Amino acid sequence: MRVTGSVPAAEPETSRFTALWKEHAPRVLAYAVRHADPETAHEVVSETFLVAWRRLADVPGEPLPWLLVVARNTLTNHRRSGYRQALLQGELQRLAELTEHGPAAEISAVERQAMLAALATLTSTEREALLLVAWDGLSTTQAAQVAGCSASTFAVRLHRARRRLREATADPEPASLRIRATHPRSVS
Repeated sequence: MRVTGSVPAAEPETSRFTALWKEHAPRVLAYAVRHADPETAHEVVSETFLVAWRRLADVPGEPLPWLLVVARNTLTNHRRSGYRQALLQGELQRLAELTEHGPAAEISAVERQAMLAALATLTSTEREALLLVAWDGLSTTQAAQVAGCSASTFAVRLHRARRRLREATADPEPASLRIRATHPRSVS
């Protein structure tokens, strides 16, 4: 930062940004409120002006249309993020319901929750590969047919899914073994 006398050289940028905010923030907020709930709208305005600050040199002489495009893109990103979160929550709920009635019913509640959390970290393709083999009892060849890919492609997917699941469940010792280890009398 160059200093001219006692005034920093960045002050014109700060002044420009402040003027941009004062003049256009209400209009950007009005746009965002038309497309989202008030809380999200305020986040959109904040993120829009953060982009404007970071890219101040790119803001054109007529800034409102540019700011509204940034706000629209920010709203789109918020919707995508919300959609992905809703999908993930739905998938977790569905998996939780399946574990109550499926082959994993005998696993302790703690282990079940840990496994569900680990499954949630996988991509849908990886999760499907694991579930086709582990829960549905299909062979790799059969599961590949269901997944619509070759057996070798499915084998790679399954290998990656298992590796990522091991990484996500980095605890090398299940809770049931830890309990037995802490109570020596219960070890047979």
